[in-house]
Amino acid sequence: MLYVMCIFMLGLVLGLVVVASNPSPYFGALGLVVVSGMGCGILMGHGAPFLSLVLFLIYLGGMLVVFAYSAALAAEPYPETLGSRGVLVNAGAYLGLLLLGGGLFWSDWFGGLWFTLDEGFEFSVTRGDMGGVALMYSQGGGMLVLSGGVLLLTLFVVLEVCRGSSRGALRVV
Repeated sequence: MLYVMCIFMLGLVLGLVVVASNPSPYFGALGLVVVSGMGCGILMGHGAPFLSLVLFLIYLGGMLVVFAYSAALAAEPYPETLGSRGVLVNAGAYLGLLLLGGGLFWSDWFGGLWFTLDEGFEFSVTRGDMGGVALMYSQGGGMLVLSGGVLLLTLFVVLEVCRGSSRGALRVV
């Protein structure tokens, strides 16, 4: 389990570097999806699979709205890819800063927090997040429906803003 969590952490950091170093919204959105997947994998490894599933679905719904908006406004014919020179220079600089920061704080590192929630209890009957699932459906159901409605309304607003005067992405911003 430790190796899987290390892979999730590495994927999270590399996804953040892709988001920070890429000026094109297409590949930036791809990096954000990778970051959300890796973050939810970390949550799942620490004993909250239902919370990670809900966060992943809500985050991907929000990312769909942001990606539709940014792709409609930034219709560039030749976007910079992850292999272009400027993006590689930025990514190398960010990775160098991450290694420098990791080297500075290496002595304060405490690796004892790597065990998951379910490893602490040997004969546990329930998972660690089952109480949260029951509370979300009993007392938080209205807020869940309200959040879904707000995301749907935001999607319609963004599509209407992007439509403009019936020209779509070909209009001048």
